[in-house]
Amino acid sequence: MTQPPPALSALAATGASELREILLEVCSSPAWAAAVAASRPWHDREDLRAANAKATAGLSAADLRDAMAGHARIGAPKPGDAVSEREQAGVRGVDPSVLDELRTANAAYEAKFGHVFLICATGRTADGMLAALRERYPHDAATEAEVVRGELRKINDIRINQLLDVRQ
Repeated sequence: MTQPPPALSALAATGASELREILLEVCSSPAWAAAVAASRPWHDREDLRAANAKATAGLSAADLRDAMAGHARIGAPKPGDAVSEREQAGVRGVDPSVLDELRTANAAYEAKFGHVFLICATGRTADGMLAALRERYPHDAATEAEVVRGELRKINDIRINQLLDVRQ
């Protein structure tokens, strides 16, 4: 068997408390962080991404809420949060009327589902995110929870890759 990449080996060798904090930066669900940490050792990125997929699939409704609590509202990246601003680059410089539509659609979505609209915003335009929000709004709660779970997995995969790229 080949050796894991150095960044992955270093991450896998990190102490439990520090690893928990690092993983909570990827996903704010303590249950997710615990499940991913428990899946060590990881032999390659795909092992870590598989741990993400398994942990995300196993999240309860409360755990999903914990995960979503760590995400900014679409159209309103958290000021000073480089991750939020990078992930939502598609809203930068957009026509203010589109941001107004996003705010209105977000409010309706949050009133219906009780949480922020979660979408993997990386590479998406504001118009594309607004269209997805409108497309998903008619979902029932169970259907939307599964869509959210899939979007969360994609976001976590991107963040895991960035984490490993920074540590190289």
